[in-house]
Amino acid sequence: SLRLNDMQMVILAGGMGTRLGNLTKNLPKSLVSIEGKPFLEYQLEFLQKQSIRDIVLCVGHLGTQIKERFGDGSSFNVNIRYSTEDELLGTAGAIKKAESMLDDTFFTMYGDSYLFLDFKDAMSFFGSNNKLALMTVYKNHNLYDRSNAAIADNLVKKYSKIDVTPDTVYNMVYIDYGVNVFRKQALSLIPENEYCSLETIFPKLIEANEFLAYEVRERFFEIGSINGITEFTSYIRGG
Repeated sequence: SLRLNDMQMVILAGGMGTRLGNLTKNLPKSLVSIEGKPFLEYQLEFLQKQSIRDIVLCVGHLGTQIKERFGDGSSFNVNIRYSTEDELLGTAGAIKKAESMLDDTFFTMYGDSYLFLDFKDAMSFFGSNNKLALMTVYKNHNLYDRSNAAIADNLVKKYSKIDVTPDTVYNMVYIDYGVNVFRKQALSLIPENEYCSLETIFPKLIEANEFLAYEVRERFFEIGSINGITEFTSYIRGG
């Protein structure tokens, strides 16, 4: 049974932020300041509005700065626990490392995305379909980045950031929106204590027909690139 008023979010904030150059040389991406506020604060605000207050932050590179700034989350009306990587484990490896802190069903999102999603609705959809995982997708037609996913019958049928050859069976017009839901069982697909990205786990879920697709209608913002920061800043300014 899924407790919709008690949902858990894992935020993957352990990346190096190399695309941002000097901006993240001595600062984790989560603390990049947008209009005077660290990016993570914007994320926590929208999660809190969506009744998600149980946060597991996977941190690595410069993670101590995040802990010092956000602590246990109480001043932001959320509860934060930290899972710290001493070496880079990748997006899937980081989730695996946090396993002992995770509920039976949990959300994951990237530390550099700002999203518009009805989390309760996504979790209800997940709950009514007995699958191991869910990917949120957005029909972007290569608009914000290259599309990388194909969907049919509410399932992800193909996912690839590399293979962009036209596929006559499955047309890749969707993009991974950046939020996933996993059942804890799915973590058995991830090797322990070694580098592993979610991108290598997704095909295994697809092959097993265990990967639900949930379509989101609104674009997302990201601060993983200088252009992304500019767009998000003008969104915040425009309110």
